[in-house]
Amino acid sequence: MDQRDLGLPERYQNIIFAGLIVLIAAGVLLLMASRPAPVQMVVEPPAPTATPGAIQVYVTGAVANPDVYSLAWDARIKDAIAAAGVLETADLVRINLAQRLHDGDHIHVPDATDPGAPAAGAPVPEPSGGPININTASRDELDALYGIGPSLAQRIIDYREANGPFETIEDIMNVRGIGESTFDKIADRITVE
Repeated sequence: MDQRDLGLPERYQNIIFAGLIVLIAAGVLLLMASRPAPVQMVVEPPAPTATPGAIQVYVTGAVANPDVYSLAWDARIKDAIAAAGVLETADLVRINLAQRLHDGDHIHVPDATDPGAPAAGAPVPEPSGGPININTASRDELDALYGIGPSLAQRIIDYREANGPFETIEDIMNVRGIGESTFDKIADRITVE
């Protein structure tokens, strides 16, 4: 007797064997069909961060080429003066070269040879002829006040143009860069009349 003999006729044994093969194949196909599809991983590069655009600043005074210059958004006064070409007679001590610039700033570089200009590092003399009306004063008149430089004088003008005239002399402390100590130095030299 053969080892494969199950006591059934050979014809039935072949049918059973074929049925088992079909069942195994169907089970494998069913297992593969029920398996979840692999997840596609997509790696996207980070979105580029927007950098602010260039700013425009006006440079005048003791420079080789007074003009409007386009500078990086994080530029300093030193960068603007370098772009305009500083003259040997420029009095850079009176300017805060590290001050950050803003779009529309006007930087005036004083000339040390100007007879009206104080020596580098010396206090700016007070103007004669009474107090200065901070609502009508020019940039040069404001710059002549002790403790007020060209940049701060321009900020005073920009502030009053944006917000209207100062109602009291104390309102000048609303200008960025003018605190109580600066105000105390100029209080008796300014008016709003």
